[in-house]
Amino acid sequence: MQEFLNWTVDTIREDRLISPWLEEKKYEWVPLVSKSVTNILEKGRSVLVITDSDRDWFLKYVLTHINSQKKNRPFLPFYNFKSFYKDLDEVKTEDEINFIKDMLNISFPNGYCFWYIGRSQDARAILPKFSKNSFLWIFDEEIQDAFNLKNNDEALDMKLLQMFRLYDKTLSASLFAEINVEH
Repeated sequence: MQEFLNWTVDTIREDRLISPWLEEKKYEWVPLVSKSVTNILEKGRSVLVITDSDRDWFLKYVLTHINSQKKNRPFLPFYNFKSFYKDLDEVKTEDEINFIKDMLNISFPNGYCFWYIGRSQDARAILPKFSKNSFLWIFDEEIQDAFNLKNNDEALDMKLLQMFRLYDKTLSASLFAEINVEH
């Protein structure tokens, strides 16, 4: 079984569709992905995916590809959060957040975590930013325990696709015991 950091670097270098910029961010990437994969595969938590409105296309991409039958692996518990709560853009009070969390605790007895991709100041970011197990890909704010990107980066969409590719490969390698991501 290969060590996760080395596996990540090797995978970035060997995959012609993943650019070297991601290798430069390996020390940010590895602990965040480790936590996310551990939440899913070891702790049995479901993943509720949320994006800002500019990244709705990416949400569709993720949900279309994460459980593709071509992957030849068990389906993983990734869901569009808006299918559970459509008025996410309107959440403003602590009571509303607590009501949503209560609903999710009932719906997911093994637990859940958020995967948020988008601008830090977006209304949809509130719930994931203040949930302890969130996997955050945040734009335009440096947040600890998040993968930070710039919204004005002209290569942002390509970077998101490359990050997803690496994340998806990590899920498969973990699932098939090729690597151990536990931190």
